[in-house]
Amino acid sequence: MLTRKQHELVCFINDRLNDTGVSPSFEEMKDALDLKSKSGVHRLISALEERHFIRRLPNRARALEILRMPERPERKVAPSRPTNIRPAPEPANDVVEIPLHGRIAAGVPIEAFEGSAMLAVPAALLGSGEHYALEVAGDSMVEAGILDGDYALIRRTETARDGEIVVALIDDSEATLKYFRREGAMVRLDPANRAYDPQRYSPAQIRVQGKLSGLLRRYD
Repeated sequence: MLTRKQHELVCFINDRLNDTGVSPSFEEMKDALDLKSKSGVHRLISALEERHFIRRLPNRARALEILRMPERPERKVAPSRPTNIRPAPEPANDVVEIPLHGRIAAGVPIEAFEGSAMLAVPAALLGSGEHYALEVAGDSMVEAGILDGDYALIRRTETARDGEIVVALIDDSEATLKYFRREGAMVRLDPANRAYDPQRYSPAQIRVQGKLSGLLRRYD
């Protein structure tokens, strides 16, 4: 089953091939799908390749081939309703895929996870900007409602305000999810669990790599 954007892209490519015989450019695909960057097009193309809807032709620039088209859902006739009752709005169910970089307590820099798996996320959970996801390990943020096994949705940024929950890289070696606070000339990383003590570092030891935008939780 394709996401809405994946469905839109394969239909756009198919229409363009039928009209001109030439695949659209990545810039044209970006504009047609109202995406903010061509990296989103690359992710959609890769997902369609993995699902065997399209393939890239070797040694030819901008060459895509449609292998199969998704089934178009049958249109159902809505039952008649009284004219004085307004229909309920359809739920917003757009899904986007963001990189899933690994477990936040793994003890390695975020950069080490680049190019790993993707996670499908409801678009309503994400704001503007570039996002990635991390799987939470441990209980240091339970009093903020962040539990072991949750997926933390992180918006990339290198700055933070006091009181924001951030991904902080410590000494370029260990990543952690904590409240960010300034304390005099130091940076304090606060857990949300009374069983743990705050951690204090010099600003040179800390690099902010993003701040919490939302959470996903699975119920097995």
